[in-house]
Amino acid sequence: MSPAAIIFDFDGVIVDSEIVSAQVFSRALTAAGLPTSEEEALAAYIGLSRADTLAAIATQWGTRVPADMADQLSVATIQALRKPIPAVPGALAFIARTAHLPRAIASSSSTDYLRTHLDHLGQTGQFGDHIYSGREHVTRGKPFPDLYLYAADALGVAPGDALVIEDSPVGARAALAAGARVFGLAAGSHARPSLTAALEAEGVERVFASYADLAGSLGLA
Repeated sequence: MSPAAIIFDFDGVIVDSEIVSAQVFSRALTAAGLPTSEEEALAAYIGLSRADTLAAIATQWGTRVPADMADQLSVATIQALRKPIPAVPGALAFIARTAHLPRAIASSSSTDYLRTHLDHLGQTGQFGDHIYSGREHVTRGKPFPDLYLYAADALGVAPGDALVIEDSPVGARAALAAGARVFGLAAGSHARPSLTAALEAEGVERVFASYADLAGSLGLA
C-alpha cells in the first residue's frame, strides 16, 4: 500500500555520512587514549544525538574521558562533515520518484547542517520547509517519538499513514514509537549484517539493502 507521506532520516539515508562520522570518532577517541575501532564506533554511536553519544562515551570510559572530549569531537566532526558528502546510492533517484508525495526530513542533525548538505546535493527544493531537527524542533530527540510525530503533523498526515525510512536502530525505535510504518535501509557505506539484524530486532517492517529494492516494494521501480 502506498504511504500518504514519506519521512526520511538523513545521515546514512540520504547522505552517506555515517561512515565518515565513525572514522572521525574512531580517530579522535583513540588519540585521546580511548582506543575505538571504526567498527566499534559504528556499533556504539550510529544514530545517537551528540548528547547521547557523549553519555555513552562517559559510561564506557568513565574518568578516562578527557575533560575536553566533547570539544575535540565537535571540532573533528565539523571539519570532516563541512565538506560535500556523497548521497547514499540510489537516494537521489528515489527522491525524484517520490516527488508526488508529501515528504519531510526528520534528523538528529541541525537544520543548518541538513540544508547545507541538501544544497550540496541539489536537493533543497525537494523538501521545502519540511526539514526538522531533533535539536531544534522538539525537546526530546530520538529514540523518543517526538520528532516523527512533529514531522507527520507538519505534513498533515496521521503518523500511521506515514512511511519512515531509517538506517539506525535508535531512529527506528523512535519512528515505531510514533506509530509510523518503518522501513530499515542498509544501503550506505556503514551498512553491515549486524545493522540489518539490529533494525530487524527493533521490529521494522522490512530492511532493504538498496533503494531500488525499496522502490520496487512500493511499486515505484
